[in-house]
Amino acid sequence: MLEVEGLTKSFGMGSNKLQVLKGIDMEMKTGELVALMGPSGCGKSTLLNIIGGLLPGDGGKITLKARDYGLKGPSSVVDVRRDLVGWIFQDFHLLNHLSAMDNVAMALELSGIESKEAEIRAAEALNKVGLGDRMHHIPEQLSGGQQQRVAIARAIAGNRPLLLADEPTGNLDIASGKDVLQLFKDLCHDEENPISILMVTHDPELASNADRMLLLTDGKTKASDIRSAWGLDDLEGEEE
Repeated sequence: MLEVEGLTKSFGMGSNKLQVLKGIDMEMKTGELVALMGPSGCGKSTLLNIIGGLLPGDGGKITLKARDYGLKGPSSVVDVRRDLVGWIFQDFHLLNHLSAMDNVAMALELSGIESKEAEIRAAEALNKVGLGDRMHHIPEQLSGGQQQRVAIARAIAGNRPLLLADEPTGNLDIASGKDVLQLFKDLCHDEENPISILMVTHDPELASNADRMLLLTDGKTKASDIRSAWGLDDLEGEEE
């Protein structure tokens, strides 16, 4: 469903040049929840931004549902953002004066969907995330966990096959974070319309409950488990 081949990205020029991604190779299947971990500043958000069409890479290729891209700027991959990739952030990015329904519907209308159809899709998405009885509440009438559910509804309402989640539980308490994780798993494992979610997180419990973990370190990704992601094996080796 998603394949990333040899993706590279640097920032700066000359002696100040910093190579962040040094040849990323990874793939995801439909219906997978994959946790991406790594130390701060290792390039996790950069990788998400390139996959999401917000930033061009320097080399390599991304294939998402038969669409090849990765090296061109945001203006050349509008269709990727509109049709293929949804975003969920640590901050909910909701408009405070709009209801949950209108926050979701407006995003659909901005992507070119007629307003009546946008309302129908928004209602379906909000029901799917368990907010059928909160559609007409504004953000300040919702808990943090409920606000993140509105943001998730907004991301899934466009029927995009891939969601990119950047620290999606960073502003939530433990219980709300677990609820969001369960919702992600339900969305990925939906028999009728499974989606794939690539989730950047620092939360070891969240990561260990994903279908699979990737560790981004030294500019490359590798399969991982929670022990090696946190360097526990290395520490035990030093103690011995």
